[in-house]
Amino acid sequence: MYIQGKVKEQNTFDALVVGSGVSGGWAAKELTEKGLKVLLIERGRHIEHVTDYENALKNPWDFPHRGRLSNQMKKDYWAGSRAGFANAEDILPHFVKDSEYHYEEKRSFDWVRGYQTGGRSLTWGKQSYRWNEKDFLANLEDGHGVDWPIRYADLAPWYSYVEKFAGISGSLEGLDVLPDGEFQTAMPLNCVEKDIKGSIEKAFPGRKMIIGRAAHLTNPTEEQMALGRASCQYRNMCKRGCPYGAYFSSQSATLPAARNTGNLTLVNDKVVYSTIFDPETQKVLGVKAIDETTGDEHEYYGKIVFLNASAMNTAWIMMQSTSSKHANGLGNESDQLGRNIMDHHLNVWARGDVEGYEDEYYFGRRPNGIYIPRFANYGDDKRTDFLRGFGYQGSASRAMGQPSESSFGAGLKEDAGKPGPWSFGIRGFGETLPDPNNRITLSENKDKWGLPYIEFDTAWGPNEMAMRKTILKEAMDMLEAAGLKNVRGGDETQKSMGVGIHEMGTARMGHDSKTSVLNKWNQVWGAENVFVTDGAAMTSSSCVNPSLTYMALTARAANYAVEELKKGNLG
Repeated sequence: MYIQGKVKEQNTFDALVVGSGVSGGWAAKELTEKGLKVLLIERGRHIEHVTDYENALKNPWDFPHRGRLSNQMKKDYWAGSRAGFANAEDILPHFVKDSEYHYEEKRSFDWVRGYQTGGRSLTWGKQSYRWNEKDFLANLEDGHGVDWPIRYADLAPWYSYVEKFAGISGSLEGLDVLPDGEFQTAMPLNCVEKDIKGSIEKAFPGRKMIIGRAAHLTNPTEEQMALGRASCQYRNMCKRGCPYGAYFSSQSATLPAARNTGNLTLVNDKVVYSTIFDPETQKVLGVKAIDETTGDEHEYYGKIVFLNASAMNTAWIMMQSTSSKHANGLGNESDQLGRNIMDHHLNVWARGDVEGYEDEYYFGRRPNGIYIPRFANYGDDKRTDFLRGFGYQGSASRAMGQPSESSFGAGLKEDAGKPGPWSFGIRGFGETLPDPNNRITLSENKDKWGLPYIEFDTAWGPNEMAMRKTILKEAMDMLEAAGLKNVRGGDETQKSMGVGIHEMGTARMGHDSKTSVLNKWNQVWGAENVFVTDGAAMTSSSCVNPSLTYMALTARAANYAVEELKKGNLG
């Protein structure tokens, strides 16, 4: 039934990791550093750190369309551009051509993908926040979704562990709603942001406005410098790939660490589509894959498997992993596989003009902004029109020069080079409730490799829509209280799920196999040598960016997996 002999021996490792993005890179690092021989399987092309960042050092005039998307680009990258994420010519090499990697929509979903070594760790926003204690209790308290099988205390030491290695800049604030972490020096607020911070905090006691907590090095450690990483250069061209290794990515951090062990093997252009389940041992023996280029079938074997292909593709692999024991998909006794898709709803915004400060400017192009932590439905703030809460991200900046209608020639050039007036804006990031009706299924239609397309059936719910009204009102109230002029706001409610690029929940953790897909150690129910630690594992969504939590979950699960392997419980 399975490959035997020398070929199988060559394709057998201690551990298999599927996907090389944020969580897959962490799995590879942790498992190799603990002595395991690891095969890291990436479905996309290889991108080498520094040398393959083809646009990293180019000027705007080096691009045929000066950075803008052509009509053809908008067709080729229709989902990424629709979401507003793959929105510039210089960053397209790190995104999937949606025209070549089709998916279907019953209800729409903006699925933004990066099929390459490093995945979307090359393009993520790098905002890095710990969840708080209430985030792990919310489902239990209000009855939406299932209870998390872990609490903040279970993850706190792993947050510290990954923060120290990744390098998170931020300020210590002592807030329950936004727990402090292991931070490097915070990036500074600019002069306008400092004054607005004071005005908002005075007008709204208990609310805070802080600098964002971001995975950008400001004081690299010896460990980080030994990997070739350096301080952020304030270029704000991160999605092109950072040749300085200043922001955390698989290329700059976890993969170099894994390679240094001598225990890592990386293969590219291999589409993993199923696991290989052995009914005798009740374990997964390995995975099946198709070569993107040749169409050849491959099988890879390992004692443990980490599925980190991203929330949708991980669920897609598990859905196709059927057997006599897992007739409905791997670990899917609960029928929750592919369900409970969550994202953060955004694009509710407010902006205002700031008078004065004509003789002030800011240093460089800071790749970070301000953050206003959640205050709604937290502590003494009780709301009756919606559950959970939201935070805000934003910044203050000066407009480009604004030549007058009479400007011409040298005068036009001089006017264009003068900075314009200041403005300040924020936009909300709201929590989404888990809903089993927000889901993916396998389409009857097949791609060029004979594999089923994913079909999305997702939409924002009434709780999200109610929350958005408050996000807009509170945003405008804060800006007006801070003294801004011409305050305006909007709600782009037509945006699909997926626009936040924080897809979560398709193989959630829980207490039992009747209601969830994974246990408290991120193991698949009924196939305990398989671990899922990417966005698929999330049981709720909080309102803060989730990537730091993926990292902590991965490091925790990898540590447990190796301990169990040594005890003989997994392999």
